[in-house]
Order: sequence, then structure tokens, then C-alpha cells
Amino acid sequence: MAVNAPGKAEKKDFPWWLAAAGAIAVGVAVLIVASDLYSQVFAIVSKGIGITVFVTVVGFALATALGLGIALMSLSGSLVLRQVARFYVEIIRGVPVLVLLFWIAFAGVPLLVGGWNALTAPLREAGVVDELRVRDISLLWRAIIALTIGYSAFIAEVFRAGIQSVEAGQVEAAKALGLTRFQRFRLIVLPQAIRTILPPLGNDFVAMVKDSSLVSVLGVADVTQMGKIYASGSFRFFETYSIVAYVYLILTVGLSLGLRALERRMRRNQARG
Repeated sequence: MAVNAPGKAEKKDFPWWLAAAGAIAVGVAVLIVASDLYSQVFAIVSKGIGITVFVTVVGFALATALGLGIALMSLSGSLVLRQVARFYVEIIRGVPVLVLLFWIAFAGVPLLVGGWNALTAPLREAGVVDELRVRDISLLWRAIIALTIGYSAFIAEVFRAGIQSVEAGQVEAAKALGLTRFQRFRLIVLPQAIRTILPPLGNDFVAMVKDSSLVSVLGVADVTQMGKIYASGSFRFFETYSIVAYVYLILTVGLSLGLRALERRMRRNQARG
């Protein structure tokens, strides 16, 4: 059986795809600087980067918190909590994110507002609170709520699988030492489960960056919406959507590389430990 020379494997594993992608990125950057048209398109599209990042970061943070709660419910000793968690996960995962976005924005939020006003009717009569109107909840926050609900179901399964990957014997040993349920989770389960959870959780984060473009259907001024507005007025569709794709690729590829570096660092720390 042939054995590769020490440096041969490293040469073979050189990320040529990254070098090619980097060369293309630099070429597009030079084009943006050199061309007045591409400079103008980039200036318009880049105004939506802040909204894209805000929607992604806030939506993912809320989805992670909600997903962890759903995962803990699915692992609960209560049959009712387990069934409620399973119902939530299966139903939400079966609805496309775009459909969920429309439902939350135009059906769920009005339903929520109506329910809130009905519950707070005595307080309104007493002058304690004001009536909540549907337009008080911006389309931006409706989009964030929809992404939170949509991704929380997938993240819940990531957490559940990661928690269940920890050996039951370690949990039993911690229980024998007198640790509380919260202490067992914080000190024993979570530090080990995070090694399993991090890669798919990172993939979901990158996926949310891309799915955040769906908020443009509600008129939220993200990268995609700014591109749509410019293209519809200038009819420069090729230039505009090329820049839109470029911006998303910079965000997603950069995040993917950062997450891979974090995973490698965690593996090295685990090997040293």
C-alpha cells in the first residue's frame, strides 16, 4: 500500500476552491472601484447590509433560545411536554419559510394583536395601557418573528441530538454526586454536547443569512430589497443582481470559514485536554 510523502497530503488538500473564489472576489472588488455603474449599484445595495445582519443576528439568537427550550421540553420526563415539543417541531418544519413569513406577517400578528387587546380590555378601560394596533408591529419585526419560529424547530433538533449524544453514565454519575438538574446540564451535558451541536448550528446560521433575503417580500430594506428597487428603476438587472449575489457570497463564505476555524480550534483544544 502506497504511503504519501509528509508534505504531499498537505499539498493535495490545498483549498484551491478558496483561492479561485478569492481571485473572483478581488476581481469583482476591482470592478466595483473602477466602474461608475458598479460603484453606484454597490453603494445602493450595501445600504441593506445593516438590515440583513440585524435580521440574521437577532433572529438566530431568538431561534437558538427558543430551540433550546423546545429541545429541553422534548427530553422532559413529562409526556405532555414531549408531545407538545414534537408537535411544534414537526408542524413548523413542514411549512416553507416563505409561507410562514406571509402567515406570521398577515395572519399571525393580527391574530396576536386581537388576542392581546381582548385580554387587556379591562386595563384599557382603566387607562393603564393603550390599544395595540397591527401597524404598531413593524414588518421588520414580523419577519424576525417568522424566521425565529421557522428556524427554532430545526435548531431544537440540533440541540436534542447533541444532548442525547452525551453518555447517560456521566449524567448518572453527576446525579450521584448530588448535582442539581441545572448543574448537571451546565457542567456536564452542555460542555460535551456543544462539540456535536456547533457544526450543524453554524450551518443553520449561514442558512439564515441566505433566508434573510426572503424578508424583501415584505418590503424590508435588506440587501435583496435594495437591489430590487434599483434594478426596477434602472433596468440594470445583470449588474444589480451580480452585486447582490457578491454581497451574500462574501457574508456566507466568510462565516463558513470562520466557523471551520472555530471547529478546528475546538478539536485541537479537545486533543490537548
